[in-house]
Amino acid sequence: MATKYIFITGGVTSSLGKGIICASLGRLLVARGLRVTVQKLDPYINVDPGTMNPYEHGEVYVTDDGAETDLDLGHYERFLDIRTTQQNNVTTGRVYFDVITKERQGTYLGKTVQVIPHITDEIKSHVTGLGESENFDIVIVEIGGTVGDIESLPYIEAMRQLRYDVGRKNTLSIHLTLVPYLAAAGELKTKPTQHSVKTLSESGLSPDILVCRSEYPLDETIRRKIAQFCNVEIEDVIASLDAESIYEVPLLMQDEGLDSRVIDKLNLPAKNADLVLWKQFVDKIKNPKTETTIALVGKYVEHHDAYKSIVEALIHGGAVNDSRVSIKWIQSDYVNDENVEALLDGVSGILVAPGFGDRGIDGKLSAVKHARENGIPFFGICLGMQCAVIEFARNCANMKGANSTEFNESTPYPVIDFMPDQREITEKGGTMRLGQYECKLAKGTNARKAYGEELINERHRHRFELNNELRETLKQNGLIVSGVNPERDLVEIIEIENHPWFVGVQFHPELKSTVNEPHPLFVSFVKASLLYKKDYSKIESKQKQTV
Repeated sequence: MATKYIFITGGVTSSLGKGIICASLGRLLVARGLRVTVQKLDPYINVDPGTMNPYEHGEVYVTDDGAETDLDLGHYERFLDIRTTQQNNVTTGRVYFDVITKERQGTYLGKTVQVIPHITDEIKSHVTGLGESENFDIVIVEIGGTVGDIESLPYIEAMRQLRYDVGRKNTLSIHLTLVPYLAAAGELKTKPTQHSVKTLSESGLSPDILVCRSEYPLDETIRRKIAQFCNVEIEDVIASLDAESIYEVPLLMQDEGLDSRVIDKLNLPAKNADLVLWKQFVDKIKNPKTETTIALVGKYVEHHDAYKSIVEALIHGGAVNDSRVSIKWIQSDYVNDENVEALLDGVSGILVAPGFGDRGIDGKLSAVKHARENGIPFFGICLGMQCAVIEFARNCANMKGANSTEFNESTPYPVIDFMPDQREITEKGGTMRLGQYECKLAKGTNARKAYGEELINERHRHRFELNNELRETLKQNGLIVSGVNPERDLVEIIEIENHPWFVGVQFHPELKSTVNEPHPLFVSFVKASLLYKKDYSKIESKQKQTV
C-alpha cells in the first residue's frame, strides 16, 4: 500500500491545538492497526528551536538521535507510543540551509534558485522521505502557524503540489478552525471559519475535513451552514469542544467520527480501534483514588509549556499510582532559606527543574536543602541534579564555596564543570551532549529499584557534568553515585544516604514517558510522595491527639 499523507492546517487564530488533534488522530489510527508517524513543519527561520528562550517557544524536545525539536513532538510520542527523529521536525531555517548548501555545492547546475521549485521541492522531499523511511501507512503532517501567514505559504504550496505528485487519492487535507461564541449575539458565528477556508482554498489546498474548535456544541444547523459554505459534506464537519484533559481528545474525536471519515476517504483497510487501555488511563486521571501535591521549582514557571513533558510525566506517574498530581508552581527567583519552608508548605514532593544560567539558582539550592533536611521526596532533573550536588558539597562535604563553573569559573570546588569536549565549542546550536546514552545502575539504589534493570538508555541535553576529580570526595561524605555512563564513566544519577527518596538525574527522563509506558522514575517519585504524605498525616494526627 502506498503511503498516505494527511495535511493538517490551522486557521482564524493560533493556539487552537493542531498538535493535539494530530496526536489524537494518530492515536486513533494506530489503535486501528495502522503504522503512523507525525511530522511538524515549522515556519520560523531558526534551524531548530535549540537556541530559543523557553518563553519564546516552550520546552525543547530532544529525540533519541539528538535532534532538538518542537514540543509538539512530545505529544506525538506520548500519544502514539512512537520514537521520533530529526526527520519529524522541519523548519524553514533547515529547508533554506539545505537548499543554500546544495546551491554552493553546484547541485542545481547553475540554475536560478527560487522558492518554486527549489524550496517547495526541498519541503516535499522531507515529507516523502519520512514516509518512505519505514514504509509508514500514514504520515500526518502538521503545518505550523496560521493560514494566511506569509511564513506558511511555501508549505501550503508544497502540500498542494504533493497532492498531485503522490496522487490525489493518497492525500487528505484537514483544516482546524474556530467557531467563536459571541455573548452579545447569543450565538455561534461561522464567518471566521468561512474566511479561513476561503484563504486556504485560494492557495489551492481545499480542505476535505473541518475540525471546529468551539466552547459550545455545534447543532445540525451550524454544521450544515459550515458544510454548505466551505464545500464539505456535513459528516466532515467535526466538532472539537474544550476537554478537561488533552487525553480525552482522542475519545472525543472518535465520538465525532474523525478517524472513520479519514479511513473512508483514504480507502484504508483498518480494524476497529482498540482503546481499552487508553480509556482506563483517562478514567484513572479523571477519577483518582488519592491526591498529592508536588512543588515544581524552576525559573520559567510563568510559562508552563517550558516544562510540558515534566507535567505530562507527572500525570502518567500519578495514573499508575491511582493519584492526581497537583503541581505547586514555585518561581525559584523568589525562594531563599528564610521563606522556603512557607513556600513549600503542604507539598509531598519537590522537583527542581532543568534550565540554563544563574538566575534563580540560589532559590533552587534552598529548595534542595529543604528536601534533604526534611526527608521530603526530591527529584532533580539536569540542572536540578547539578544543584543537588552543589548543595550537598557545600553543606555535607565541607566544600565551602562549591559551585558549577557555569555560575562561577573561579569556584574553589568546581563540583560541576564543563565536559572536556565542550571546552572549545563556541557555537550554541546543536552542540551540547544531545540524544540517547546508556546508563548502568548500581544495585540497591532507588533508581535501580524503579527501573528494575541494570542497563538503561535516556536522553540528554546539557554541557556540564559532575566533576569526576571531586567524585570520590563527595562519595566519602555520603553521596551515592547510582548511575554511570559505562562508555565515558560520567555520573548520570546521584542519591544520598539516609533519605527515603532523593534522586538527581543528569538526563531528561520526562522525554520518554508515554501513556502506555509511564517513566519508572516518575512512577517511583509519585509513589514516594504519597508515602510521605501518608506518614506526615499520621504524625500530624498524633500531634493533635497529644495536644
